[in-house]
Amino acid sequence: MKIASVKVSVLRVTPDTAYQAGGRTVDAYWHVLAEVTTSDGAHGFGYVVALASSMVPALASATRELGESLVGMHVLEPEAAWERLAHKGKWIGPGGLLHYAIAPLDIALWDAAGKTLGQPLYRMLGGYRDRLPVYASDGFWYNLAPEALAATAARYASEGYTAVKLRIGHEKDAAREVARVNAVRYAVGPDVRILVDATETWDLATAMKTGHALQEAGIHWLEDPINHVDVAGYATLSRQLRIPIATGEHLYNASDFARLFEERATGIALIDLGRIGGITPWRRVAALAHAYGIRVCGHVLPEVHVHLATAIPNGYLVENVPRSAAILKRMPSMKDGHLIAAQAPGLGLELDREAVQRFTVAA
Repeated sequence: MKIASVKVSVLRVTPDTAYQAGGRTVDAYWHVLAEVTTSDGAHGFGYVVALASSMVPALASATRELGESLVGMHVLEPEAAWERLAHKGKWIGPGGLLHYAIAPLDIALWDAAGKTLGQPLYRMLGGYRDRLPVYASDGFWYNLAPEALAATAARYASEGYTAVKLRIGHEKDAAREVARVNAVRYAVGPDVRILVDATETWDLATAMKTGHALQEAGIHWLEDPINHVDVAGYATLSRQLRIPIATGEHLYNASDFARLFEERATGIALIDLGRIGGITPWRRVAALAHAYGIRVCGHVLPEVHVHLATAIPNGYLVENVPRSAAILKRMPSMKDGHLIAAQAPGLGLELDREAVQRFTVAA
């Protein structure tokens, strides 16, 4: 049950169409893929995804070097493995590139552990349930007009989604942001929840004014309205608005989340698998959130996050942005607006080897 080998690859996965996100054109999903094989023949894999090629070769190199330290370790000791990797790279951490480099290895280790024990990951992590409501988050970009957003939302609603998330923050005033929400509301009706993500584009005054307007328009949550370092600002928004403030995807350490929770600066914690460093520290932050009565969601990677969020009592929603569907045989299934964790061992996912080979690039 010891790790016998580790392999790291870089994949350039192309989306069906390019789009604008975070102020840049996205025409590729860059994957750093780690695969571990145990002495008993169990195989696990994990990856992180970037929207631009910058620093990806450096990240892959770091993951490859760290992976050498896993050889000989027991596959059922992910806590010990994570701490070994964190110690090896402590001079460039915690956080940052180090956590991103650890994450694919940590996810792969948990996948292999589940396959070794013959258990799905959500059950190994606690097994509170096997499904959670899912919201559609793909295709609601800044560059789309309200009519296009409405059409996309209507399509998702017809597929059974009960929640959608819009990107906002680039209009000239609050009324225009509300108009985007209203267009979607008209298209999906009163029963579909509308979440909005402002991607840290506002100052506090703008966030307060627009937040009140969006609140009256009936949004379900307001995500990342201001820069993530402004914890005091988030606390102010959380006190002044009735809707939940969702944030956390830009944080790298449990201590950062602890401050956010202590200041009552968020109602919904978003935990990014890459920035936090994989499944092992994701669980630590989720448990900390539970102690404060705060609900938890992941950030992208629905095929992994469905296991993590269903495993815990404070898991809330799963974000469906299928950036890795092209390299997998199948994604998790959806039923009645819920994403269902796979019942097969580990992540319950299978790589499409032909696709992996086709998308692999030198790095």
